[in-house]
Amino acid sequence: MKVTLDTPMAEFDREAISKMRKSYGEHGLSESDLAHEPLEQFMRWLADAASNPIIVEPNAMILATTHEGAPITRSVLLKDVTAEGFTFFTNYQSRKARDIQDQPQVSLLFPWYPMERQVIVSGRAEKVPAAESDSYFASRPWSSQIGAWASEQSQTLDSRKTLEERWAKYSELYPEGSVVPRPEHWGGYRVFPNSVEFWQGRYSRLHDRFRYNQVSGGWEIDRLFP
Repeated sequence: MKVTLDTPMAEFDREAISKMRKSYGEHGLSESDLAHEPLEQFMRWLADAASNPIIVEPNAMILATTHEGAPITRSVLLKDVTAEGFTFFTNYQSRKARDIQDQPQVSLLFPWYPMERQVIVSGRAEKVPAAESDSYFASRPWSSQIGAWASEQSQTLDSRKTLEERWAKYSELYPEGSVVPRPEHWGGYRVFPNSVEFWQGRYSRLHDRFRYNQVSGGWEIDRLFP
């Protein structure tokens, strides 16, 4: 579908955009609240997000990569957290994977808006061992396994019908109840953090921000201006 210059914009009160504003709460974040390690602090906040019924997918995160010199973002799901870092899975032929191959420095953003919190991770993404990808792929629902075979992620698709035909093809090849092998072009990445920032919204835009920076032998913590 092509959009031309004469395509009308949706009617909307543009002035209303500038007036969209939410006042954040009194609950803050202090140095004494923080864990010594950023991954421990992250797990505390992830547990809070997971127990909050308003947050639909607490493990959803925005992954930012560099594509031909320009930043690009998309949502992916966190699937593991270890002492090493944050793991997600994808198609290794997707644009995000090609971006990571060219420039492995990435950023992750966890936007827990109902809790007035966000976490920003900066670090290097590397493929996880094949055995780890095999183990996670085997744990996925059958329909998701077939979807990994059917989708040539990020490639141009001529129609929805083609996608559904590919799904039918692989669902016949690997019927429900059978063992579905992991495609070689599908697997995980682990993001090894070198900085992790925790942001807590506060009143009058006087937010609390703390950033863990990796240093020799551990982490140092800085409070940042909001």
